[in-house]
Amino acid sequence: MDVESMTTNDWLGVFLAVAVFIGMIYSYVMVFRPANKEAFESQRNMALDDDDHINVGEKR
Repeated sequence: MDVESMTTNDWLGVFLAVAVFIGMIYSYVMVFRPANKEAFESQRNMALDDDDHINVGEKR
């Protein structure tokens, strides 16, 4: 790999790829850590919870 011929876009791509990789590792550690199981399980059905109506501007 010729580091001297890398452009600014090349370096931004490298740093972005490394940052995404580190973020994914951090996310996996958070999700699969047994100590966090209760916190994630308490929000398990959040997407399916229809109790609260969300007003999106529809007319009555």
